[in-house]
Amino acid sequence: MHSALSTTGSLKFPVLGNSGAFVLANSETEAVLHFLPKKPAHCAYLTGLIHDHGLVSPLNRGTFYGSKNFLGELRGVALVGHATIIEPANKESLKDLAEAARSCKSKHLVMCEERWAEHFLKHHGRDGSIKCERRQLLLELRWPTGNSSKNRQPLRLATIKDLELLIPVHARLACSQSGVDPRDVDREGFVVRYQQRIKNGRTWVLTSNDQLIFKADVISATAETSYLEGVWVNPDVRSMGYGRACMAELARMLLWRSRSISVLVNDDDTEAQSFYKSCGFQVRGSYRAIFLS
Repeated sequence: MHSALSTTGSLKFPVLGNSGAFVLANSETEAVLHFLPKKPAHCAYLTGLIHDHGLVSPLNRGTFYGSKNFLGELRGVALVGHATIIEPANKESLKDLAEAARSCKSKHLVMCEERWAEHFLKHHGRDGSIKCERRQLLLELRWPTGNSSKNRQPLRLATIKDLELLIPVHARLACSQSGVDPRDVDREGFVVRYQQRIKNGRTWVLTSNDQLIFKADVISATAETSYLEGVWVNPDVRSMGYGRACMAELARMLLWRSRSISVLVNDDDTEAQSFYKSCGFQVRGSYRAIFLS
């Protein structure tokens, strides 16, 4: 990909085509981490990736881009890749980041706050590659609630031995969002990435008699917030209090090291919303998830 060299004072950075977006280097880490925590719950995923892998890493499955104002201050950050996450501060930075995202051919998902979605699509373009769009609510928990005594045994970190139980469940969750089973697209990569998640101590489970009762993945964990994904309760025990008890136990553990816990839920999934609200979560914002072919 051709890039020009842009100069602002003594700062030099590569620019993507004619866009104002530039590829972020590891030397920009401090500036990016100063920009993102202005909205900790919203930016938990990106912040967690940077803490875990750095700005530049193949484990991010994409490239971090930034947009700066004329003073050389960051005004927007995006991860552009398989999952493209846009976090702008204004319409100017959104335009820059949307144009950077437009040139990426490996996008599977684009996410941004709902208030920016139409502006993003204006600059990125709407085409036949858009498979579906979902509105998602950002929920946050700042104080542990509920009673974990329902559980006969405590939650534990998953091990590789749990992989056979976890992979089918996590694949179904992914398919329910995008309409694509990741095992059909890249089974080996999907399994390897989930193995790494387990090895990193990010998956919590409750099992009984070789059955999975509850699972939750901590995608990122910082001092500000822990971001959850893939929360699942076995249908055979739903409405029996196991889910709330597990979430209460998980919240108590996570809130020792993070100020809050955040999760995204589809706005048409009233059952999930009711579950999280019964656990003490509150709505903090809304996002648009755009799935691509």
